[in-house]
Amino acid sequence: MAADSLLKVIFEHEGVFIHPSSDENPSEDSLVSGFLRIVDKDAEVFVEFKPVEETVDTSNMLCAGKDSSSVMEWDQCPGEKLLESQHSYETEWDMVNAVSFKKKSCTNGEGTLNHSHEKSRGAFSFALSDLRSIILKEEGWTFLVLKLKESCSSPPALHFHQGGSKEFLESLRRFALLSEVPEDGSCLLVSSPIKALSQSFENLLDDNNFGLIQQKFRKDPYVATLGGFSKVTNYIFDAFRGTEEQHQRPPEEVADLLGEVLPGLEINQQEEPGFEVITRIDLGTRPEVTRTGPLSSEDWSKHQDAEGRMINISRLKQTIFKGGLSHAVRKEAWKFLLGYVPWDSSLEERKIAQRAKTDEYFKMKLQWKSVSEEQERRNSRLRDYRSLIEKDVNRTDRSNHFYEGIDNPGLVLLHDILMTYCMFDFDLGYVQGMSDLLSPILYVMESEVDAFWCFVSFMDQMHQNFEEQMQGMKTQLIQLGTLLRLLDLSFWNYLESQDSGFLYFCFRWLLIRFKRELSFHDVLRLWEVMWTGLPCDNFHLLVCCAILDSEKQKIMEENYGFNEILKHINELSMKLDIEEVLQKAEGICQQIRSCKDLPPSISVILGFGAAPGQGPAPGPGLDPDSDVRDCGIAPVLRPAPRPEACSNGLLRESSSHNGCRVAFMS
Repeated sequence: MAADSLLKVIFEHEGVFIHPSSDENPSEDSLVSGFLRIVDKDAEVFVEFKPVEETVDTSNMLCAGKDSSSVMEWDQCPGEKLLESQHSYETEWDMVNAVSFKKKSCTNGEGTLNHSHEKSRGAFSFALSDLRSIILKEEGWTFLVLKLKESCSSPPALHFHQGGSKEFLESLRRFALLSEVPEDGSCLLVSSPIKALSQSFENLLDDNNFGLIQQKFRKDPYVATLGGFSKVTNYIFDAFRGTEEQHQRPPEEVADLLGEVLPGLEINQQEEPGFEVITRIDLGTRPEVTRTGPLSSEDWSKHQDAEGRMINISRLKQTIFKGGLSHAVRKEAWKFLLGYVPWDSSLEERKIAQRAKTDEYFKMKLQWKSVSEEQERRNSRLRDYRSLIEKDVNRTDRSNHFYEGIDNPGLVLLHDILMTYCMFDFDLGYVQGMSDLLSPILYVMESEVDAFWCFVSFMDQMHQNFEEQMQGMKTQLIQLGTLLRLLDLSFWNYLESQDSGFLYFCFRWLLIRFKRELSFHDVLRLWEVMWTGLPCDNFHLLVCCAILDSEKQKIMEENYGFNEILKHINELSMKLDIEEVLQKAEGICQQIRSCKDLPPSISVILGFGAAPGQGPAPGPGLDPDSDVRDCGIAPVLRPAPRPEACSNGLLRESSSHNGCRVAFMS
């Protein structure tokens, strides 16, 4: 299971100041500059302020210069000097190459911030539930006066000399309701999360407020999903369904709403005779499967010949699928699993290819780095990408030692790789959520060039998830529903009875491959297992099925409604045991594969008609052989083939606008 104590950074802003007192004229020397954060500690939200000198431990890392022109080691010795660290070929480009951390014992475990707990001037922390009100004032800059409840002493005022007050308040609104006092517009009353949920629900029932939420979804569904998916969708669908005392809204209204969230998805709500009569399929007993330990460096070396070519690749992939990789192997093995380097390449061939890829990468990087400020003022698209990337980078995995602190070299590389990807793929550019996919890859590779090309390979699989039409997400949600109907029709019918048949609660799982649901190291394990392409296509959908299979009894026994289902699924974040999930998912795969009367639609989804990882048979649109009436299973999209196979069955050239006409019926 996940660690008992976990800290997640939700908001952070550097350059917030505390003045010595509100009556004094502050001098530059008397100001206390610090780092303001909103963090989630064990499901409770806290506001923290720490002076700058407390926020970073720079004694254990190589860091990039601010101009991204070299890699430097910070040596905290008397005189504190920067020592240049030269690297091989890539230093000819005079760019950042690698980031590494000196070995250092960690007593508090991965994923927690390692700050000193000594009380220093101005540092404070309080629970959001203790916050009573916020007063906004202007003195050439914005400063906030935070008033805590009577039992707590209030912290000093926070002065935002460098901006950031609006973003801070917006982040607070994700967890509490901030309402203006009618007689004093500068004062915001803070409601507790439970009270905020109730009041926001009532506000959303108002047609005008509800229209605003719809506009937000239409404008950027990714922000709505990643930023506040659990809250916003909770409120929206409540507004459609009405209160428990009222009758439920007609299904066509719920379908219309889903059309707003997933533009382009057409849902057939017309009743057709025969769909209520559903034949269950006996899948037989689910086999017990076991998992093994991770592949060691020694075992990895045994799968290389004298020239460095990989041998016994099928057996190697099976070993990785059953147990994953030890961390020492990941940097090399992930390049093969993601297709960055060919399995049959020799060590010398890989060195030559590495040099060519390095040239190609830095040529693209120089494209955006050489854009002048005047040019960028006339390029709104590049400005928007840069702004979005900077915001996302500053809040991506900041509790991980690789990315924590101020001026962290890992953040510089994260930013530069994402900006360069915008040059690599002009059409897609950057979409929120992509930083979540890059972060673990950069953490493992510790190299800008290798991380970029591995990220490119991963994005080849995930590309459709981030396209404007969200074709990949629509396809996966449909396919997941098809699998759930096969595995447990009664559970599927229960979900549909609670307006949850469209599986909105799985959206984030699929969009960024469980990145927000698992601990950082469990994400590494899951991804490398999925990249083997075993034991079937779309194995990540069976991972979803395995999680839901473990939770269905509680959901049905407790008679959870739409709100409760969404809340329960969201609260599974960081509580899942990845080995148990993978074990169950593999068992489900074997159970389905052994079924004699398996519907063709299922075979298409899991690729049972072809070798694992090869994808389904070619042919656009719906599978012509599937018979939805046989088992109550919705027809499935069949993506078109592409030259490279993808482990998730989603291919970039497979977009089909006609493939979304799917009947969801019970």
